[in-house]
Amino acid sequence: MVAVPVGREVTMGVEEEFLLVDAVDGVPVGGCDDVLDADRRRHRPESGPGRESAPESAREFQRELLSTMVETATAVCTDLAALRAELAASRARLDQAARKAGVRALASGTAPMAAPARQVTPTPHYRQMARLYGRLTDETETCGCHVHIGVPDRQSAVAVLNHLRPWLPVLLALSANSPYHQGADTGHASWRTLVLSRWPTHQIPPYFESAEHYDRTVAGLRRTGVLPGRATNAYWFARPSNHLPTVEVRVADVAPSVDEAVLQAGLTRALVASALGAVAAGRPAPRLPDHVAGAALWTAARYGLRGPAVHPLTGSRVPAAEAVRALLGRVRPALEASGDEEEVRALADRVLAHGTGADRQRRRAAPDTPWTTL
Repeated sequence: MVAVPVGREVTMGVEEEFLLVDAVDGVPVGGCDDVLDADRRRHRPESGPGRESAPESAREFQRELLSTMVETATAVCTDLAALRAELAASRARLDQAARKAGVRALASGTAPMAAPARQVTPTPHYRQMARLYGRLTDETETCGCHVHIGVPDRQSAVAVLNHLRPWLPVLLALSANSPYHQGADTGHASWRTLVLSRWPTHQIPPYFESAEHYDRTVAGLRRTGVLPGRATNAYWFARPSNHLPTVEVRVADVAPSVDEAVLQAGLTRALVASALGAVAAGRPAPRLPDHVAGAALWTAARYGLRGPAVHPLTGSRVPAAEAVRALLGRVRPALEASGDEEEVRALADRVLAHGTGADRQRRRAAPDTPWTTL
């Protein structure tokens, strides 16, 4: 197997999904194409001799499943300072484009305010999803934070997944940011997770023996018809990328702040680096039973950090803060190697002290305006 990278050599990048909402009442609006057009006009390089091409920071935003959503992405980064700068610049740029298009960008895992029926983005892939999944596509107006971490090869990526499985619910608990849906408090910290759980394979991935085992599983799911024919991957909350040498961890709700996106990236990179070390040393991943993994994920979605959690290693019921401390202890050597320990611990302590996005949405919510935009 390829030598294991350590510290700052482990690369990372973040994709963020945002809702587009009316500037007055916060109701989602189908303004994705208008926002993309506004951004392209702003960043289109002028023609003529001596003109430079568009800068790297002008990477295009992307459509998502519904026209009320838009996706941004950072460059590949090797340290948290560069990632922070990328995230801040991308959010500022999205805010400018959204305002130019007459809407606002909202960092919430679900839409807090009620709205009429949604329109599926008219691409061949999304149309096929709409035909296969029916009303699920219209109702999946959810926004997440997806962290890509570089790995040496695909075999390593699948081996890393096994080590990540117990810790994914803790990442979710720290990121929970979707307590409201369609004008009502759901009683959950991450309603996004419950919405996504209705889709095939949108869960913690099973234990895989090898990359070949993973690929056979995905191919088998396609043959059953529960994945679109165009799908090249399943929807698990962690998975190897099919076109990049990365592991994609997609369990977190979209972060309400740059700080919390940086926290997710820092913890995820440290988890992957720790897993790579364990794989290289021949240490097997814990065989967390699927039903325990499912219980841990549901508990994290229900309570966030304001209630119990399922301990990642013992499977016992513990306070959520204890599960977070277990995660920080697990990744401490990797955080030290990357120089991220002080920053990541401070960011985690801040969320533990002041609450997740879900907690803050509830605290600041007037009866009819439980939302704030970028």
